[in-house]
Amino acid sequence: MRFLVATLLTVCVAGQSPAYRAILKKDGPTCAAQFQDAINVNIKPSLRSKLAPIVAAIRYAENGRKGREYGILHPRVKPTYRSQAGWCAATVAKNHARWLKAGKQGEFIVFLGRRYCPVGADNDPHGLNSHWVGNVRHYTGKFSID
Repeated sequence: MRFLVATLLTVCVAGQSPAYRAILKKDGPTCAAQFQDAINVNIKPSLRSKLAPIVAAIRYAENGRKGREYGILHPRVKPTYRSQAGWCAATVAKNHARWLKAGKQGEFIVFLGRRYCPVGADNDPHGLNSHWVGNVRHYTGKFSID
């Protein structure tokens, strides 16, 4: 029976995107389901395969503590995984639309980084935001569909 359950879980996970699998590995099945719900609610189906890896990459790059997993500091964001994932996914989707409207000037992750994690921000006294774009690029490449 244990083998059957493990096999079914492996088959189910194998059918999921690399971004989902990355979140499953990092945060477990409950958070992976919340991640997927955040993607489904906030990102248009036609953009999910492109933007979900960026959302997962932000999770890895931010590596925030419980309630701040995606680094969202807005006062209206509840300190829950789903709220963090949802705000992150919505921010990525909205900024992707802004980037397209602006004529796709430069790389999207750089455009996003200026808003999501700006270098020189008051809440970054040690200058760690300067690593954000490189980290998100790295993980996005790992979590994108081959």
